[in-house]
Amino acid sequence: MDNRVLFEELNTELNIVYKYLVRKGIPHIDAEDAVQEAAYKYLKFFDSIQASKVRSWLIRVSLNNYYDQCRKNKKYILNFEENRNEEDKSELPEFILLAKERTEELNQLLSKMKPQYAELLLLKYQSNLSYIEISELLGIRKSTIKTNLFRARKKLVKLYKEEHDGRE
Repeated sequence: MDNRVLFEELNTELNIVYKYLVRKGIPHIDAEDAVQEAAYKYLKFFDSIQASKVRSWLIRVSLNNYYDQCRKNKKYILNFEENRNEEDKSELPEFILLAKERTEELNQLLSKMKPQYAELLLLKYQSNLSYIEISELLGIRKSTIKTNLFRARKKLVKLYKEEHDGRE
């Protein structure tokens, strides 16, 4: 494989992993550090990583890097407020404001859920991982992933309806 193509694909995957970490509530700087370390490890060991499992491997390595840093520094920060869609900066201000409000609302709803459910929703719908990839990443059976994702979606809809019934 051409090195340029390899780096372009790696960059795409790293951007997805970075967005997942930020969406999970990890501060931007810590997410950047974790992803950078994962990229270094990927380049060091890419021969031994299956192409179909690159994203889940990068997510797991990035999360482990972040958790290791937290243990070393004895800090655990989840900041749902920092999530910004930087690609939308060129849009009109009202669209940016609406997107920010939707993101904040989603983060608020996710924070009310079990952490396991929120993580599954982010892995499935933001990182676009398959059930098998999530299963391998978390070390949980595929059937359990499907069941918990069903429950997580149901809980998210319930929280959304409760939130919006009070407004209308």
